[in-house]
Amino acid sequence: MIVVDDDEGVRTALANLFQSVGLDVQLFASAVEFLRWKLPDVPSCLVLDIRLPGLSGLDLQTDLNKANIHIPIIFMTAHADIPMSVRAMRGGAVDFLSKPFREQDMLDAVTRGIEGDRKRREAERAVLASRSAYEGLTEREQEILALVVTGLLNKEIGMKLGIAEITVKIHRGRVMKKMGAQSLAELIRMADMIGITPSRELST
Repeated sequence: MIVVDDDEGVRTALANLFQSVGLDVQLFASAVEFLRWKLPDVPSCLVLDIRLPGLSGLDLQTDLNKANIHIPIIFMTAHADIPMSVRAMRGGAVDFLSKPFREQDMLDAVTRGIEGDRKRREAERAVLASRSAYEGLTEREQEILALVVTGLLNKEIGMKLGIAEITVKIHRGRVMKKMGAQSLAELIRMADMIGITPSRELST
């Protein structure tokens, strides 16, 4: 958990709240102070005040997005207006809470943020694993995979590549094993994750 607010009382209150439910908390008085800190590689959530000295909360959100740094953000402010909240939500904020807010509302928002970050990280790891497995395939196996995801049968793939059906079956088995796929549906899902989509030229 990360809290960025220039009001020490707010930082302390939020730290106590988050620690009461077992969350580790890092506190910062400004966006610049936060940017000097290295984000840990764990599911996180940033509770961010809109109005900060120097770089504002909204500007920090913009800078993080430009830098492709993905961390769920919950904005809080005592001076909310519609354009401000719209900009925050369009920038991907999890929630926008007006001060004073209910503690439970904050905890609920933080729970959504951390869970969303956990799922994002899991998805990114799955993509990296699939891409690494794909790069471990031989050129022929990559050809077979590209045709398998079009829905062609082994016999049809063999005719297209000019090889025996049994050879296709062997290659296909190796592809499944190397990719770690338990079913055709899973193999197609993995191929889609790394951008291997059915080619019209291959399937026609």
